[in-house]
Amino acid sequence: MDRREMIKNLAILPMGGSLMSMSPLIDNRKKATGPLALDENIYRSLGVEPIINCRGTFTIIGGSIERPEVHQAMAAAAKNFVQYDELAFAIGERLAEITKADFGIITAGCAAAMKHATAACVTGGNPEKLLRIPDLSGMDKTEVIIPRHSRNVYDHAVRNIGVTIVEVDSPEELERALSPKTAMIYLISGRGAATGQPLSLENIAKIAKSHEVPILMDAAAENLTIPCVHFERGATMVAYSGGKAICGPQCAGLLLGRKDLMLSAWQASSPHHGPGRDNKVGKEEMLGMLAAVEAWTTRDHEKEWETWMQWLNQIADRATKIKGVTHSINLPDGLNNRAPMLLIQWDPNLLHITGAEVAERFGRTAPRIAVGSRNQDGLTAITISPNQMQEGEAKVIADRIHQTLSEKRKAIDNSMTPATANLSGKWDVEMAFFSSQSTHTWVLTQDGNWLNGTHMSDFAHQDIYGSMEGNKVVLRSNFRKPGDSVTFMFTGNLSGDTLSGEVFMGEYLTAKFTAKKSGDSPRKEKIMVPSGPPLAT
Repeated sequence: MDRREMIKNLAILPMGGSLMSMSPLIDNRKKATGPLALDENIYRSLGVEPIINCRGTFTIIGGSIERPEVHQAMAAAAKNFVQYDELAFAIGERLAEITKADFGIITAGCAAAMKHATAACVTGGNPEKLLRIPDLSGMDKTEVIIPRHSRNVYDHAVRNIGVTIVEVDSPEELERALSPKTAMIYLISGRGAATGQPLSLENIAKIAKSHEVPILMDAAAENLTIPCVHFERGATMVAYSGGKAICGPQCAGLLLGRKDLMLSAWQASSPHHGPGRDNKVGKEEMLGMLAAVEAWTTRDHEKEWETWMQWLNQIADRATKIKGVTHSINLPDGLNNRAPMLLIQWDPNLLHITGAEVAERFGRTAPRIAVGSRNQDGLTAITISPNQMQEGEAKVIADRIHQTLSEKRKAIDNSMTPATANLSGKWDVEMAFFSSQSTHTWVLTQDGNWLNGTHMSDFAHQDIYGSMEGNKVVLRSNFRKPGDSVTFMFTGNLSGDTLSGEVFMGEYLTAKFTAKKSGDSPRKEKIMVPSGPPLAT
């Protein structure tokens, strides 16, 4: 999967794919047991159970495991002071030597790299312009073009500079959109920008060249290619995450590209004051990231792949000893999150459990294991990515899968308790967020246990659907805008004329809600339609 596909397929819960408990996530922690333990129990000493990562390089569970060279470099860097500009220039030259790029800088993550790159294209290294961000009034370069296929949750980093986003859908639209105001074109690596597509990087580069507009490629989760394939295809700058395939510091990123733009991007980065001061990257992370890039060139990538395959086969062999369980290993076809993926599949009507339920159980109970889940063609499955697994974990995973799928369970009961009330109508919904309140509206229709309708949130209207069993109600809606989305999952109980409970919002955690039927009476008024145009307006 490319990065954009990963975003689209993220499970609602960070560990799995089902909604088993609506309690606030923080309530899942145990109480801290004492002072911080400076050993393998450091998380448990805070009451947090660590996780075996079979999902991949997701920031929400820690990204990637840092290389030993990274730890050594960071520890060494912590022992002295250094002038940051001198350090940045020296690192830039070393990155150019290693990667064959013109120059490079270390940033506070890939999103920071995108932000600094955008600032560089807007300001051209002029500090007076830099200090005006995000107020771009009176400035020459104020627009960034993004093909619609590249809109994603991470382009907030580009928008943070205050630019106007211009979306395009075709080469013809791109030609028309380019103007003296265009500061940059942003792309996320993946299918939409792939060779052969109408708005591929190559095609965009041909069109942008005559306008001298730089192109930023977001390659956050990609393997580092030397020389970088995106420069060969026409990109001006390429941004990587430090805490993904490169296995550098989780809070570091890498921006490679044309030297003049890299120097302007560094000027827009901390320690310099301005809009990038809040994206501080320390000397330790800078040298840790450089060490990770150096290590990339000496790592035995073929041996790593062989180890991953051994782990997956070990897990698959154990799981498929259970009657009705099959497996397949899917191989990647691109650079994003480049690792094999194991699919363990079964008929949920045979084993009486779904992949989402397995993922939820694994994610919430020790030993905690983060796996993916999916359903297809009447079968259910869990997915396992090995690239962030560690030595010895394959046996733990294999044993847990075998134990769980071997358990005797009752057949899945899909019957539903009749609803105790009819919720059809308009509802005023008081939302209580962490530190604010808001009023939403539902308009619901009910057919037996099933509910459908419209959810009017603060800034949009979206479909809502769900069910009612007894007095328990579960509803779901999705707020969407270009590049962003929020899932609202309401669960509550009806008491009298009041429905109250919790709202699970995925990565945005939880809120509480109280809903009451609106007192508005339905209008019953005949409408007279005139037979001609009005005589007065």
